[in-house]
Amino acid sequence: MKRVVVTPVYEDAEASARLFKELRAALGDKLFIVAVDDGSVREPVDVASVAANADGAVIRLRRNVGHQRAIAIGLSYVAREVEDVEYVVVMDSDGEDLPATIAELAAPLQSSDVDIVVARRRSRVQALRIRVFYRFYKWLFHALSGREISFGNFMALKPAAVRRLAAMQELWVHVAASVLASKLRVRICPLDRGPRYAGHSKMNFVGLALHGFRGLMVFADDVLMRVGIASAIIAALAVIGGIVAVLLKLNGYATPGWFSVALGVLSIVFLQTGALTLMSLMLTGVVRSGSVATTDYREFIDQVLHVGAR
Repeated sequence: MKRVVVTPVYEDAEASARLFKELRAALGDKLFIVAVDDGSVREPVDVASVAANADGAVIRLRRNVGHQRAIAIGLSYVAREVEDVEYVVVMDSDGEDLPATIAELAAPLQSSDVDIVVARRRSRVQALRIRVFYRFYKWLFHALSGREISFGNFMALKPAAVRRLAAMQELWVHVAASVLASKLRVRICPLDRGPRYAGHSKMNFVGLALHGFRGLMVFADDVLMRVGIASAIIAALAVIGGIVAVLLKLNGYATPGWFSVALGVLSIVFLQTGALTLMSLMLTGVVRSGSVATTDYREFIDQVLHVGAR
């Protein structure tokens, strides 16, 4: 049975070539590589480096679609085209996801109570502002969605889990958040992070922030509902504050000018939060009643170069 590795590659031929060699050493003859070339122009995936180490396929996309969509295309391809699969691993091609740890990552899949195993980083070598943002983002994600997110794209999946995720439109937005939304049984595996094989990361701070907040889009209905509830609470507090201000005025405790300013501010707060509450509830209804859109992954593929037997 095949041990399939799905990895997106964008302008990173040197690092991906080394990855394929280390995957061969880690997984042996059962290795099947699905390398998604995300519209590379200067350094496309070297098909020969894939062929030298394993059977597989190089999927060349018509344009750059981004890291998450490239993974979605790879998983959709595996779900539809690849048979006799033992498990599927999703990992980056830069070396930070260590091939030597795949055996440890995939081991819990032997249990019938586990569908997906995700890697949680034990160690991170990052700039201070990235670490601060990551902590803030985890807190915000929990506050707005009610869920904990502490993992990225490095994961091992059973074939049934791959088919389930491939049927989810949310997968095209944010892979990790889609795993949480899938209601599959997830096991967390703490793993160390490795250094890049070559080159520099193409993810800047703005791109990282955008990627993080896309995770919240997967739970848009929950986020809108929580924002609506928070706005309703603030509006109710504004009403209570207004009543207190009126009572103080009637009992002669208000200083000149204080009452009009306080009541004016509280009225503005009530109108704004009340309007936000109504908008949030209306948008929540639209999101929940909207039809599920479908995306055909084949529309993004320019060509598929097969290596060995499928």
